[in-house]
Amino acid sequence: MTASRAFPGPPAPLLDLGGRTALVTGAAGGIGRACVLRLAAAGAKVRAVDRDDSGLAALAEQSAGLPGSVEPQVLDLTDLDAAEAAAAGTDVLVNNAGLQLVRPIEEFPPDVFHTVLTVMLEAPFRLVRGALPHMYGQGWGRIVNISSVHGLRASAYKSAYVAAKHGLEGLSKTAALEGAPHGVTSNCVNPGYVRTPLVEQQIADQARAHGIPQERVLSEVLLQDSAVKRLIEPEEVAEAVAYLCSPQASFMTGASLVLDGGWTAH
Repeated sequence: MTASRAFPGPPAPLLDLGGRTALVTGAAGGIGRACVLRLAAAGAKVRAVDRDDSGLAALAEQSAGLPGSVEPQVLDLTDLDAAEAAAAGTDVLVNNAGLQLVRPIEEFPPDVFHTVLTVMLEAPFRLVRGALPHMYGQGWGRIVNISSVHGLRASAYKSAYVAAKHGLEGLSKTAALEGAPHGVTSNCVNPGYVRTPLVEQQIADQARAHGIPQERVLSEVLLQDSAVKRLIEPEEVAEAVAYLCSPQASFMTGASLVLDGGWTAH
């Protein structure tokens, strides 16, 4: 029997993405903003993609002085050809952009369902497609898909969002299998409810859908299945993204990194 050895030995180095180019969608606020700032803090040149021009301008100001740089790029992800072109030459791709509408299926507008699937599933496919030639060519790449606990579990009244996130999980796993021989990893990060404008805007819709006052939505709906009774901060999600870009995560691919406060432990 061989003696066991303590792990990991010397302290791990800080994440260094100097010389790397990253692209983050939905970059103007919430999780996307936190990811941009975290990757730029690690030295990356970050293409910050969003349709919110003013939000991107504020983000660029906030990033001043970081080791890396932030390049704002106004882009509507429903323009799929433009999305694919924007991903060319990226080393790190973070698919984060999303939208939400809370309605019963029989009342869910088909055009909104189509838009949600376009932005949250088809656009990530096109972005991955645009990024892979460069990643494969250099033998290194990191794809991080911001999924959700709703990529693993369903909730009522969120048919489009749940469908998109479940599809994103499958896309991510397929990219992991195809990318492994080329040094490219692909993973999902699966947070529960994050303190973002997207979640805050849901409260009125949830109150109406469930027939309860808005002040009861957080405890009785959003956090009902979470053992940890708080919202996740965007910076916590960004730290998980950074980990997946680190050398220590090079063997992690095709996985779903769950940050749900114990939701899926049930």
